[in-house]
Amino acid sequence: MVLKESFIKLLKEKDISKITIKEICDDADINRATFYAHYSDQYDLMRKIENELFDNIDESLSGYMSDHTDFNLIEALIQIFDYIKENAELCKLLLCERGDINFQKRVMTLVYDRYINDLTKSGDITKEDAEYFHAYTVTGCIGVIQKWLNDDMKKSTKYMAELVVKLALGPSGNKK
Repeated sequence: MVLKESFIKLLKEKDISKITIKEICDDADINRATFYAHYSDQYDLMRKIENELFDNIDESLSGYMSDHTDFNLIEALIQIFDYIKENAELCKLLLCERGDINFQKRVMTLVYDRYINDLTKSGDITKEDAEYFHAYTVTGCIGVIQKWLNDDMKKSTKYMAELVVKLALGPSGNKK
């Protein structure tokens, strides 16, 4: 945990390629042998941090997707926004400041894999159109999350979840 915190602290100051193992270890007050017992280099540490974050987002989605009859998109999004808020410093680094485009693509693929079949089941939308819809909404959602993080998360997670749904549905989807 101390290694991750030290690494994140350094990552806020400079690019990963400029961070040395010595700097991480000095900041964490551990020796390099301890670092190498867990990680091969700073990129391995970053990958493991990203994987942990990704797995937690996946788990949040899985929990709400396991029972389609009771699925509540707003509640699922609130849980995701809550998780992002609890891990704001890390999420801001991965999605905003020194964001890793590959991590963002992994998140987009995860959402795609979860929702694409549901979008096309009704027959109202073709698979190709569903893919365009996915690209539009997921990149928009990432943009909304980035703005929310950069604005120091002033809006509540419930507000943000409702906003994302409102934006995704567009004007015609908001009418009851």
